[in-house]
Amino acid sequence: MTASTSTPAPSTLTALITGANRGIGFEIARQLGSEGWRVLMACRDPERGDQAVGALAALDYDVELVELDVSDPIAIERVRDDLDGQLDVLVNNAGISLSGFNEDVARRTLAVNYWGPRRLTEALLPKIPAGGRVVHVSSGMADESTLPEPLRKRFADPTLDPAGVDALMDKFVRSLADGTAREQGWPNNAYRVSKVGLNALTRALARSRDDISFTAVCPGWVKTDMGGEKAPRTIEQGADGIVWAAREADQAASGGYFRDRSPCSW
Repeated sequence: MTASTSTPAPSTLTALITGANRGIGFEIARQLGSEGWRVLMACRDPERGDQAVGALAALDYDVELVELDVSDPIAIERVRDDLDGQLDVLVNNAGISLSGFNEDVARRTLAVNYWGPRRLTEALLPKIPAGGRVVHVSSGMADESTLPEPLRKRFADPTLDPAGVDALMDKFVRSLADGTAREQGWPNNAYRVSKVGLNALTRALARSRDDISFTAVCPGWVKTDMGGEKAPRTIEQGADGIVWAAREADQAASGGYFRDRSPCSW
């Protein structure tokens, strides 16, 4: 973790944002930084991370680079051990979308989109005080209404805990390994399953803690490297709801799924 050039005042709020070197993650960092937050910009590529941090530091924002590959459990442990002080907000933004659909694609997709947020949240929760917030960047593809009813009921089970969501994600990968994914009703898109799992994790975490707010936010289809130029929404529009959740989501919002600052149906 690279030290910032200034020491934050005790009242300064601190946020850690994954995938912060570009796109929506960078915009979240820019908006929070402009409001005086201390922003830890977690990036997998240190060179690109340095460039992103430098761009915001030039505006006199209080930013630091955190080198982190969210798919690497050892890197997550290192960030946990190196993080000084409390963390007011964690934004799990980093994500990938891969072409193809097989066991390898599923494992690689879930490693970043599900297991990354799962492990990082678990590792950093002891650093988050009562009233803190965890924001998961989700997707419109996480809509559970189109899942076959048996699978939908499993994800919607009000007793499902984080370990139970883990088990469902493992079951998805095993179904691809043994060729039973279609008969079990799994969507043929690993990105979609990863976001369904992330939303279910949001609900499960909210049930497990009543002192921290956990929300999932859909940014919409945004003009990013992933979304492409045909996407109708700007990066600023995509980041707005996430920044709102980071600043304002309270216990009444915990466990909720939002878009444009308004609740979405699961």
